[in-house]
Amino acid sequence: TSPREQLDKLFAFGIDPVGGSLPSDQPSDWPAVAEVQRYRQATREAVDDCVKDSALDSALMLNVAIEHRLMHGETLAYLLHQLPLDRKALITEESLWSGHKVAAHTIAIPAGQATLGVERGGIFGWDNEFDRHTVEVPAFAIDAFNVTNEDFLAFIAAGGYENRSLWSEDGWNWMQREGVKHPGFWVRRELSWHYRGMFSEIRLPLDWPVYVSHAEAAAYAQWKGKQLPTEAQFHRAAYGRPDGSENDFPWGSRYPEQVPGNMDFRRWDPAPVGSYPDTNSAFGVSDLVGNGWEWTSTLFDAFPGFEPFSFYRGYSADFFDGKHYVMKGGSARTAACMLRRSFRNWFQPHYPYIYGAFRCVEN
Repeated sequence: TSPREQLDKLFAFGIDPVGGSLPSDQPSDWPAVAEVQRYRQATREAVDDCVKDSALDSALMLNVAIEHRLMHGETLAYLLHQLPLDRKALITEESLWSGHKVAAHTIAIPAGQATLGVERGGIFGWDNEFDRHTVEVPAFAIDAFNVTNEDFLAFIAAGGYENRSLWSEDGWNWMQREGVKHPGFWVRRELSWHYRGMFSEIRLPLDWPVYVSHAEAAAYAQWKGKQLPTEAQFHRAAYGRPDGSENDFPWGSRYPEQVPGNMDFRRWDPAPVGSYPDTNSAFGVSDLVGNGWEWTSTLFDAFPGFEPFSFYRGYSADFFDGKHYVMKGGSARTAACMLRRSFRNWFQPHYPYIYGAFRCVEN
């Protein structure tokens, strides 16, 4: 292969490669900085040529390039989060991020319709966001707030990680193989739990949403005798209204840049659940956008009428493998443009580093 093809392959790997197989290269195998800079410049020139080509949909391709870059701004944060704390400058968050307390409860969501996806010819969307369609959602009840670190402590104290009956076969095997005994952002220090934030380690904030893998979230839900919401249930709780209409965002029609909330790169670490009541949905459900992606029980798959991008055929289709789950909402590190109703994120169930929160439903 040519040097260009080798670099194409090197930089094509994401944080969740298909099949779970990671690159095997070592630092000694990596190209020199000057070579990468030349590659970057050549790539930039190729993009410029595409923009100038009247035969191509340059607006679509630019949206793809911009949003994909913003996606990797968030995934880069996952990598930065794992760096030793002494390699990073200390940044202190505001005092808002402790001492907040809300009363956990469930909210009844009446039966109704949920609109998934986006209409062609309207706003930009990735290939997996098409076609727009409506589904009927039976009545259910959903947690008003995300499961907190305090909630998850109870699961651990009850022996949740030792109870085989709570876990799927794949989840149990992963946990045993990797020695998983607690959420990935938690650290055990003698007799107390601590949280590994982006820039410092602090005593575990009990009122923050717990970030866990899908396997851990599903085990917790099983322990509670509940389930993770489907993608459609999330939509119904987040965007539905009692009168049957739907909002663009949980709080209404204002764009995320115009509302308070832990999103759009505003903070490094989570806020206590329920910190932004003005962003509640019409049904009163909190934190559905921002403060942590939300796991669903829906396997990532094509919507009716799906067509892959002609210039990026594998972006979504490579992950329609029955091994990835839809995530909705967004985290503190998610750009505003990707907080739209139709946006779909997805991850394999055992990835431990994503800012993945969850809540439970009762059907």
